[in-house]
Amino acid sequence: MRKIVTMAFVSLDGVMQAPGGPDEDRSGGFAYGGWVEPLWDEAAGAAIDEVFDAPFDLLLGRRTWDIFAAYWPHIETDPAAPGYEEGNARIATRFDAVTKYVATHRPESLTWKNSQWLGDDVVARLRELKRGDGPPLVTQGSSGLVHQLLAHDLVDEIRLLIFPVLLGRGKRFFGEGTKPAGLVLERATVSPNGIVIARYLRGGEVRTGSFAPEDPGRR
Repeated sequence: MRKIVTMAFVSLDGVMQAPGGPDEDRSGGFAYGGWVEPLWDEAAGAAIDEVFDAPFDLLLGRRTWDIFAAYWPHIETDPAAPGYEEGNARIATRFDAVTKYVATHRPESLTWKNSQWLGDDVVARLRELKRGDGPPLVTQGSSGLVHQLLAHDLVDEIRLLIFPVLLGRGKRFFGEGTKPAGLVLERATVSPNGIVIARYLRGGEVRTGSFAPEDPGRR
């Protein structure tokens, strides 16, 4: 069976909107686009490489697909060409080659090669994909799609890079419709710039308890 892995950059207060640049997503009046760059370090880059150096396919919402399609296919991948940068070229080559499953109401405009429409019933299609064979389906951005995945218990693994910054408002990783679930912290490290790099796996149902004494009358 295939796994769905949600991977995201989030602020300490849970905002994931527009980490990459000022004009990435200004919807809702968001004013802090590009908040990741000043805190980026080699450890954060290594965490991304760990995911994208292994087999994967992409699982994207329409807005994120539009951002990616306008950027990654145009990255220079020829080492002899001006403007070549090895890290970006490696990611661009992988993103171009993998299948990109997209939630959209405009499937006819998915012109980036290897892009596939998830259909009218996204949840049903993802359940079908999960029953099949293939590499993990990895989300990038796509807050609306991530909320849908979490609401329908479709996520097998959560990878978060939590940055030491408070953004106050913006699109958040967890929505109010998230289905309650227990998680297991499989691994966590802290980068030199204070980024908490955490990997969570499914942990069953939410467990509850109480710190109250069993018989408070005895006190």
